[in-house]
Amino acid sequence: MMIGIVSDTHDHVPHIKQAVQIFKDRNIDVVIHAGDYCSPFTIPHFKGLSLHGIFGNNDGDHYLLMQKFEAINATLHGFFCELKIDNRLFAVYHGTNQPITDALRNCGKYDGEISGHTHKVVNHRIGNTLALNPGSAHGFEEKATIALLDTNKMQPEFVELS
Repeated sequence: MMIGIVSDTHDHVPHIKQAVQIFKDRNIDVVIHAGDYCSPFTIPHFKGLSLHGIFGNNDGDHYLLMQKFEAINATLHGFFCELKIDNRLFAVYHGTNQPITDALRNCGKYDGEISGHTHKVVNHRIGNTLALNPGSAHGFEEKATIALLDTNKMQPEFVELS
């Protein structure tokens, strides 16, 4: 199964549209957004994807974000979630508090720990857990990136947005 992973879009609509098109073109089964959409107006761009998301530290109107998720048949889980995808267990947390992120990566419970927040790509193993940060889809004067993950191989592919 293929998972698309995106984080820290920060209202950058052109990169959101490009990421969504990549997810659709690559027949991604599930998309995980690790927070920091910022404004609710960005959520409708994800319509048509099997989207799961969590809040980040820069997300504004939580109530309206929840409504926008509901309107596109997506799931907004709060500040943390566990997702079982293709018999793999993933922890999804924005990464705002580094000791929490480290605990999720080191506890040994998860096949994958997905976070954002730092705007830096992370791809390493801690025991049997893949620690994964897709980087920032906004870019912030650096490379804008998303990740694609095949749950069979558990080897991410990072895709640069232009």
